[in-house]
Amino acid sequence: MTEPQPLSENTADVIVVGAGPAGSTTAYYLAKAGLDVLLLEKTAFPREKVCGDGLTPRATKQLVSMGIDISEEAGWLRNKGLRIIGGGVRLQLDWPDLASYPDYGLVRKRDDFDEQLARQAQKAGARLYERCNVGAPIIDDRTGRITGVHAKLGDAGEKREVTFHAPLVVAADGNSTRLSLAMGLHRREDRPMGVAVRTYFTSPRHEDDYLESWLELWDRRGAEDRLLPGYGWIFGMGDGTSNVGLGVLNTSDSFKELDWREVLKAWCASMPEDWGYTPENMTGPIRGAALPMAFNRQPHYTKGLLLVGDAGGLVNPFNGEGIAYAMESGQIAADVIVQAHARSTPTQRELALQRYPRVLKDTYGGYYTLGRAFVKLIGNPKVMKIATQRGLTHPLLMKFTLKMLANLTDPTGGDAMDRIINGLSKVAPKA
Repeated sequence: MTEPQPLSENTADVIVVGAGPAGSTTAYYLAKAGLDVLLLEKTAFPREKVCGDGLTPRATKQLVSMGIDISEEAGWLRNKGLRIIGGGVRLQLDWPDLASYPDYGLVRKRDDFDEQLARQAQKAGARLYERCNVGAPIIDDRTGRITGVHAKLGDAGEKREVTFHAPLVVAADGNSTRLSLAMGLHRREDRPMGVAVRTYFTSPRHEDDYLESWLELWDRRGAEDRLLPGYGWIFGMGDGTSNVGLGVLNTSDSFKELDWREVLKAWCASMPEDWGYTPENMTGPIRGAALPMAFNRQPHYTKGLLLVGDAGGLVNPFNGEGIAYAMESGQIAADVIVQAHARSTPTQRELALQRYPRVLKDTYGGYYTLGRAFVKLIGNPKVMKIATQRGLTHPLLMKFTLKMLANLTDPTGGDAMDRIINGLSKVAPKA
């Protein structure tokens, strides 16, 4: 890692804070367009992140666009679709055949996945600083705009203070996004929030062609079976382990009361013994993370700061997917910045930057509004029960649901289902 020495080393066209999928994608597209980019990551790669590790065709498309080698030889495991289990029904649905997205998803461990994206951004010309802990923003007293960041660089024993300067800063620092908070952007309480907890087990089920989603979680340990809130997943990692986890929404009454690690343990204890989801087969601790959904922090651009990925609450409320939207928002932000950079006056540049929140709202606003309604509905156990018992027995309805939940439609020239979903998203108020 190169150490920044002279002032010019600490100055760039754009600073991106956080080298997760959102930050690395933003930095990649900015560098590819010829801008000087600083990508600041507080930890060192490889690093652990809480995630299901399963990527839908939407995320796969983004990896292809970035030129990442997604072959099996390069360590990626492909999947054909989603297996849905609930209401006594087991339904296997292939990813839809679309012109806009590939017909397969991928699985990759998150500690390794993020590093691949960060290295791709580096190859494109971004300057990556690992172990760079960003603190307060540098704000111009006259305009109130962000013009850089204070940071601490190096290992715990020998951290030194550094300042980085740029006319634009991208907050890609995840759900806690200290940078956004320091700029006065707080979380919207009227937007859904999720929690995900997961762990890994050594298991014979590690090679699975389908991502598995359980719509009902049962605790079968007591005298009576107990329905737990949330949904579960099992993703075979292809390396001898399974990623087993659950997601729950704050619209559920028991959101604050339960210890989700215990809920996960109870669910795993109800699994068939030969799957191996037992404490002695666990290869790592149970970890949890928040899922900020449906634009829960706004505005996405203000005073020189753009929010991408989890920092802007871009997780899909329908299915808890964050990686695809982190990468897509990074690409959108980079495109807007590149166009603004080419403008000749500050007024013109500002006009171009103001486009970013509008593009996000046009792209996801209606769909996320539908998602918020969906989240409220399934927070009701009675609705969830009817949905699993009746919905799962109709393969055509489930095919429609899969397209809806995973946001996989062709924008033009698609089938009747695509047209209905696209139409609903267009008429719904923008989130």
